[in-house]
Amino acid sequence: MGYMLLCKVTREDLRAYRLWLERKRTISLQTVAHILSDARCFFRWCEDSGFIDACPVPRKLLPRIQERPPDRLTEEEVAKVVTLPEPYGFVIRFALGTGLRWSELCRAQASQIENGVLVVSQTKTGKVRRVPLSPELQRECSLRVGKLVPFAESSQGGFARMVKRLSELGRFHAHQMRHTFACRWLERGGSLAALQQILGHSTVVTTQRYARLSDGYVQSEAERLYSRSAG
Repeated sequence: MGYMLLCKVTREDLRAYRLWLERKRTISLQTVAHILSDARCFFRWCEDSGFIDACPVPRKLLPRIQERPPDRLTEEEVAKVVTLPEPYGFVIRFALGTGLRWSELCRAQASQIENGVLVVSQTKTGKVRRVPLSPELQRECSLRVGKLVPFAESSQGGFARMVKRLSELGRFHAHQMRHTFACRWLERGGSLAALQQILGHSTVVTTQRYARLSDGYVQSEAERLYSRSAG
């Protein structure tokens, strides 16, 4: 928008800014939404701080993003990555068993496990979470001391590249493990409310995207019901 006084910025200026961003071919629509969300937060802060009389952000400033299914791993891909050599195999099993974000994985300590529950204190929302561990994962974690994941938060890209090389997968990124955990939780009959609490989402709306199950799972459920009715 160039150099403008805060008090001179209007709704029309922000709408024009959105159009300018959308015409840039170097950024995605998702990035446009992030930029405009930051701008909205900034102007609301200016209003709360008394720098402007009213926030000029119009309604529906952010573009509508087409919903995409969660970028999860298939069961065949899971079978390949969980058997990788240490420490990669354990980290993947730990991530697939807890749904933690990469930063939370890197901060997890063996001492934070109490009665089969991992207490996650440093979270994105600032709220303490308690993530239940399966008996198998409890046994693995009980053999470890200190940091459970021997990687730094900044090594996410390097970790993903190594996993792709070792597993020979064409695609892999750390957040896929969180998506996979969530999808498998619901596919196995877990409740949406419990999943929201485990993942640490502030609203169930964010969690609901995982409730749209895969076509393969829906098809298998349909076949199971049809075979039962035929019998």
